[in-house]
Amino acid sequence: MFTTDFTSTFGIEHPIVCGGMTAVGTADLIAAVANAGALGFLSALTQPTPEALVKEIERCRDLTDKPFGVNLTILPTIDPVPYDEYRDAIIDSGVKIVETAGSNPKPHLPALKAAGVKVIHKAVTVRHAVKAQELGVDAVSIDGFECAGHPGDDDVPGLVLIPAAARKLSIPIIASGGFADGAGLVAALALGASAVNMGTRFVATDEAPVHINVKRQIVENDERSTVLVFREFNNTARVARNAVSEEIVRISGQVGATFEDVAHLASGQRGRTQVLENGLVDDGMWWASQAQGLIHEVASCETVVNGILAEASRLVKVDLAAMVN
Repeated sequence: MFTTDFTSTFGIEHPIVCGGMTAVGTADLIAAVANAGALGFLSALTQPTPEALVKEIERCRDLTDKPFGVNLTILPTIDPVPYDEYRDAIIDSGVKIVETAGSNPKPHLPALKAAGVKVIHKAVTVRHAVKAQELGVDAVSIDGFECAGHPGDDDVPGLVLIPAAARKLSIPIIASGGFADGAGLVAALALGASAVNMGTRFVATDEAPVHINVKRQIVENDERSTVLVFREFNNTARVARNAVSEEIVRISGQVGATFEDVAHLASGQRGRTQVLENGLVDDGMWWASQAQGLIHEVASCETVVNGILAEASRLVKVDLAAMVN
């Protein structure tokens, strides 16, 4: 229905991506995204070991015969992560699309390229996107300020960031941050992107491996239902607004506060167990974007993708066309 540089380069039916999401990007969701004709990424570090990742890749292949990728997020950690071993597990499993995020992907590119793997790197600034292109990645996913996760500290929304990146890049651009419907897809294509990335929209699907309470909360929330945390610690993150995230903001704003003062509230394990698994949406920190204001139902991945494509097609062929004299 829509053929773009992204669909042609990566051999994906539709210009829609579900990027890597910790604790959410498992075979259950990613296979469903792939079966809907979009590109989904298993989250490598959701699996406790490289060996477990290999099994999750195999499980995903049992659920779909369509292309999918693996996300490898590279960040400084207290306990060392065997990133090279996770990378090699991806390569040895025959996965041909990798999404890198966090730190510079340069150390991993030679091995990935030698194995014929296409690499998409996530960036939150034009300068970082340009650097990734210079390093040889095949596409860039550019995250606007609206996104869940870490939008950086420049605070540039997608309406400006996407065309600014498009002016500087010659490789496909995936627009990320605040996308959840067909109008967003059309806007992203008009701004110079060749696909959209959606995280929060895919969390609110039947197949997402999170508690139904989380999905319903996303539907109930609006575009104001996020807060920025960790800005004082130079690690800005956008998360769902709830009692825990607002307490993190309150404590962090106090003079002399350090991350250790909020670490017990911000614990990833707490968020996964209390919120994603047990459905206690006010008992932990969890990721969500401003796209919550555009999500009005929990549905299957197939329904979501088809609905976005139908809306986008109608906008291009009918609504917008009628405005042109």
